[in-house]
Amino acid sequence: MSATQLASVLFPMPVPEPFDYLIPADLDVKQGDFVLAVLGTRTVRGVVWKIRNKTQVDAGRTLKVIKEVLPHPPLPQSCMDFVDFVARYTCHLQGVVLRMVLSNPDALMPSPTHTLYGPGTKVPSRLTPARKKVLEAAKGGFSSASELARKAGVSTGVITSLAKAGGLVVQTRQTDRPFDPPDPVPGKLDLTDIQRDAANALIALTRQDGFAPALLDGVTGSGKTEVYFDAIADVLRRDASAQVLVLLPEIALTQDILARFTRRFGAQPAQWHSDRTAGQRRRVWREVIMGRARIVVGARSALFLPFANLHLIVVDEEHDTSYKQEEGVLYHARDMAVVRAKIAKTAIILASATPGLETMQNARSGRYAHVRLPARPGAAVLPPISTIDLREHPPEAKKWLSAPLIDAMHQTLTRQEQCLLFLNRRGYAPLTICRHCGERMKAPDSDTYLVEHRYSGRLICHLTGYSIPKPDACPACGTKDSLHPVGPGVERLHEEVLERFADKRIEVFSSDTAADAASVHDMISRMENGDIDIMIGTQIAAKGHNFPNLTMVGVVDADMGLHGADLRAGERTWQTLMQVAGRAGRAHKPGRALLQTHQPDHEAIMALCSGNREAFMAAELSLREDMGFPPFGRLAALIFSAGTEAEASKAAGTFVAAAPVVQGVDIWGPSAPPLARVRGRWRRRLLLRADRRVDLSAMITAWRARVKLPRHVRLKIDIDPYSFL
Repeated sequence: MSATQLASVLFPMPVPEPFDYLIPADLDVKQGDFVLAVLGTRTVRGVVWKIRNKTQVDAGRTLKVIKEVLPHPPLPQSCMDFVDFVARYTCHLQGVVLRMVLSNPDALMPSPTHTLYGPGTKVPSRLTPARKKVLEAAKGGFSSASELARKAGVSTGVITSLAKAGGLVVQTRQTDRPFDPPDPVPGKLDLTDIQRDAANALIALTRQDGFAPALLDGVTGSGKTEVYFDAIADVLRRDASAQVLVLLPEIALTQDILARFTRRFGAQPAQWHSDRTAGQRRRVWREVIMGRARIVVGARSALFLPFANLHLIVVDEEHDTSYKQEEGVLYHARDMAVVRAKIAKTAIILASATPGLETMQNARSGRYAHVRLPARPGAAVLPPISTIDLREHPPEAKKWLSAPLIDAMHQTLTRQEQCLLFLNRRGYAPLTICRHCGERMKAPDSDTYLVEHRYSGRLICHLTGYSIPKPDACPACGTKDSLHPVGPGVERLHEEVLERFADKRIEVFSSDTAADAASVHDMISRMENGDIDIMIGTQIAAKGHNFPNLTMVGVVDADMGLHGADLRAGERTWQTLMQVAGRAGRAHKPGRALLQTHQPDHEAIMALCSGNREAFMAAELSLREDMGFPPFGRLAALIFSAGTEAEASKAAGTFVAAAPVVQGVDIWGPSAPPLARVRGRWRRRLLLRADRRVDLSAMITAWRARVKLPRHVRLKIDIDPYSFL
């Protein structure tokens, strides 16, 4: 029978659009179906993006036929629409964005199975001592052959032979089991009146029909998590098939949040982040599209999971820059989460103690509902924040702690309370220099300084991962023992703190000392249990942790984030320092935060100390509005890279020469970015600023189509850039 319909099939690979295929009359093909089709010489999995009737124009085309429809639920329409939007907005290939959705192809196949052995009803005629041990061990329930053999102290051959003799019952079970269903019983948490009002406001939003965005704006320690838990519970209770996605910026936060979810809902949610194994991700993906994973907690990539019935998205710590994806398809997970909620016609909660200016402007303008938690519950209060002017109180030579900060630490420790010293710089020293010739140790293929890590004895590039043992002699002049560390990292600060507080329990909390989720959980648990007196931490220590006995936070270098030409420098510094200061005094004991700074009169520092957030935000927003920067305008960065500096400059110049003239768009550059060479490739950058009314993505897509760049030149397009390196 001749085919009368065509299917446009999108493949998860670098293709710009779907390919047309004939639908055989004996195949039932629907939009969203996963199918097998021949592409080139290979049979490839794809997704049916559209179905249409065959026309006269199609009659003259030679088209291949869809071979098979995979027995799997179709990709939901909202997920397909989201792929289309992300590809268009980020100026990326549709197939590459689909590959982010189909990140685990094995999930399209039935779950693997495994064999379990349990106690049988028949006693074998030949009962050897080994078999007796197995039967005794099997009384504990069903186990795998290897596990049962280990319990009994026998070989797996004894297990299989005993099963053949009828002494054991054999069961085959699916490896990927459904997740335990959450229990959304109401009123499980004892909320304060303010928290209850906030929870009711969020619940009212989730009960609206359609897109409903809200900013949950609460000071650190005000109970934002408990409040949005109530909104989640209401969603799950009202619809037995509803699904909820909770995004977190760091996997370091998942351990604490998972424990809180388990206490509130009686079951752990599904987890999706880079620390999960391929098998674990396969299980989550399949359960999500089947609609059985009711709550998913994950990093930014969880946004691309194929939810069957998504009813609520929560973006916790929505201000966090970790939500910005800097490799591959460049997107901001917070902004794309808002888009996904809009496509799915559902509610989204953006939660933060220090909201991003873009989010705050949306709340102020009425685009988002603004739900506030202005105080901590009970006796806990926000810690007072004050500065230590390093011009008046400079540390001793080759030291980094001022006398007032040291005194404050002594007072805190005397009361048997904990201290946190914050320095957002990994390693021992950010720069290593030769005292003889002045050579600065750099990565050989990048314009980045090598950071000394004394714990491992290596010099490391934090951008590319390049690493070498620290040389005994300067590689430029050959002078031995001349390489000298410049500036402090957390390891060097640890050295100083050990000198001053030798009798105290001191730990460094960074991605080097807590490299995986288990290590992070162990460090957090020991701090919570009072097994650490002084914690020295990087950014990882500032995010969402609750240390009841921590009453003093000292920021070693409050000026660090204020340097450079980043338009968000002041905002980021205020957010980071506010978050880390908020770790203090979260229980019944009052806390305080001290900021070491050379710029006590900087607007971000003054806003922190005065607690006048509104004045700081108003000033920042006014400046952004005058400049036409986000949220009042739009930015995009175009980064050209090539093997030589001349090739990168020529490609950028050729591209600029073909620029369309669009009213309301400014083009700055090309120029060399601060890191002009990365991984052996030279870079040039264009920065575009546009009015809000301009479709910047469409303009760049049309512009790129005008220019054919040499094959060895790469172009990276970053809509809404957050890094200007």
